[in-house]
Amino acid sequence: CSSLAIGTTTGYRLFSLSSVEQLDQVHESNEIPDVYIVERLFSSSLVVVVSRAKPQQMNVYHFKKGTEICNYSYSSNILSIRLNRQRLVVCLEESIYIHNIKDMKLLKTILDTPPNTTGLCALSINHANSYLAYPGSGTSGEIVLYDGNTLKTACTIPAHDGPLAALAFNSTGSKLASASEKGTVIRVFSIPGGQKLYEFRRGMKRYVNISSLVFSMDSQFLCASSNTETVHIFKLEHLTDSRPEEPPTWSGYMGKMFQAATNYLPAQVSGMMNQDRAFATVRLNISGQRNICALSTIQKLPRLLVTTSDGHLYIYNLDPQDGGECVLIKKHSLLGSGKMEENKENDLQPPLPQSYAATVARQSTVPSTSTMPGYSEDGGALRGEVIPEHEFATGPVCLDDENEFPPVSI
Repeated sequence: CSSLAIGTTTGYRLFSLSSVEQLDQVHESNEIPDVYIVERLFSSSLVVVVSRAKPQQMNVYHFKKGTEICNYSYSSNILSIRLNRQRLVVCLEESIYIHNIKDMKLLKTILDTPPNTTGLCALSINHANSYLAYPGSGTSGEIVLYDGNTLKTACTIPAHDGPLAALAFNSTGSKLASASEKGTVIRVFSIPGGQKLYEFRRGMKRYVNISSLVFSMDSQFLCASSNTETVHIFKLEHLTDSRPEEPPTWSGYMGKMFQAATNYLPAQVSGMMNQDRAFATVRLNISGQRNICALSTIQKLPRLLVTTSDGHLYIYNLDPQDGGECVLIKKHSLLGSGKMEENKENDLQPPLPQSYAATVARQSTVPSTSTMPGYSEDGGALRGEVIPEHEFATGPVCLDDENEFPPVSI
C-alpha cells in the first residue's frame, strides 16, 4: 500500500503513495510494450514484468540499476504473480510455480491445479509466514492453503458454494478473506486453522464480480470493490459475550429478541441475520470498470485508494470511528506525461463532514505506520536490516538502496 504499479501499452510506471496532493512517479520504462503484469516488491527496486508480446515469460529487473536480474519461461501464459521477501509465485491456468526470491531458484511446482482462468491466488506479504491460497475446485469455493516456507499443504477450506472470485490475506498472514463469483457474501477465516471468523453481506439484490478484496494494514477493516459503483468497507469487530451489559434500550431489547430467535431459525436464515452491513461505503462516478482498492495510512490519516482501469486514482478519507460515506479528496490521472494532470473538480470538493474533523482531532485512534504490524515503507523490514536466512536461502538479502538484491547468477 505504499506504491502503485500500472502496466500500459507502452511499458509500465511506478508511483509513490506517500502524499495525497502529489503523486510522485518513481520510475517509467518503455523498453517492453503491452505490459499486463507488473509487480513491485514493496518499496524496493525489484520489479517483475510480463508482456503480451511474451506472455509465457517473466522478467525480473532491478529498475534503479537498469539491469535484468533474470527471466523465466513457462509452458503457458502467466496469469498472475505474487511476491514477498521470501517467495515469488507464478500462477498459470493449471499450475503454480514457487521460486526462492533470494536466488530465483525454482523450489516447487504445483501441477494439475483446477482450471484457474483468472490466475486467482494470494500470498501473505509477511515473509515469515508465507502462506499461499488458491482455488481447490473449479465448481465450488474450496480454498487450498499452502505453506510457501515448508512447501506443504496446510489445509483446505470449504469457503463458498460457488467458484471463488477473490482472495486476500491480511498483513500478518493470520487472516484470509474470500468471495465467490456471486459476490454477495464475503467470509474471513483464521490462518492456518481455517476457522470462519466473520461473514459480511455485500448485497442481496444482484450478483456482482468482486474485483478487489483488501485488508487495512492493521487488520481492522476489509474493503471490497466490484463492477458496480459501490465500494464497501467492513469493520472486523469482535462481538463476544464478555462485553459490558448493554443499557436497557429499545434497540438493545430488540437485538436480544432477534438473537434468541435465531436459535429456532434454519441455519441459512439465521446466518443472514447475523451478518454485518458495511461500516463505510463509497459511490464511484463510474460503473462496469475494473478497479483495485487499498486501505492505507497517508500523512497519518486513514485513506481509501481506488485505481480504475481507465487510468485514474481516487483518494478518499475514511472515518475510522463513525464510518459512513467516504469523502473524495483527490483525483489523479495516471496516464499523463510525467507531471500528473490535476483535475479541476479537486478544487470543488465540499468541506469535510464534522464527524471526520472530530476524527482528525482524535489522532490517537489512528494507528501509527511505525507501529502497525507488518507495515513500514520497506514492507516490514527496516532499511539496511539483514533478513534472517531461511533453510532454502543461499545468502542474506540486504535492503540498502545500492545492495537491495544481489547480482544474481542463475
